Amino acid sequence: MQRISIFDIFKIGVGPSSSHTLGPWLAAQDFLTCIADAHIEKVQIHLYGSLSKTGKGHATDIAVQLGLTGHDPKTIDTKKIKSYIEQIKADNLIILNKQKVAFCPKEDIIFEKHAQKEHPNTLTFVATTSENQKLTETYFSVGGGFIQKSS
Repeated sequence: MQRISIFDIFKIGVGPSSSHTLGPWLAAQDFLTCIADAHIEKVQIHLYGSLSKTGKGHATDIAVQLGLTGHDPKTIDTKKIKSYIEQIKADNLIILNKQKVAFCPKEDIIFEKHAQKEHPNTLTFVATTSENQKLTETYFSVGGGFIQKSS
């Protein structure tokens, strides 16, 4: 088991829920590193189980967009969050690692009707490259803002 300190438990981040907001945000940031060298044409986020059921109320949809755009939950100007999200929606694009990618939050954030058996707070990112290759990573938001990547 990984050792943690009190500084790992008490985190700075946007809420209302570390499992539904901070965890998915950090998963999105991690996914950015996984696709850093790829030319991305499309990205989708699949939310499962609890993240799907309460995703809008707990701002999971907002958190993944902010994470994908590279915003840091510790340093983001919270007064600008609404404008960042409105800009993505208005432009129908998201900037991933300095690449403009077509993105419609209403269509590309998918609130799945079922849960994954591995964990109730599961999310999967799927990026499609210009060569039509699918780059996929699945994460579990395990509580307290901690995430685990599926093996």
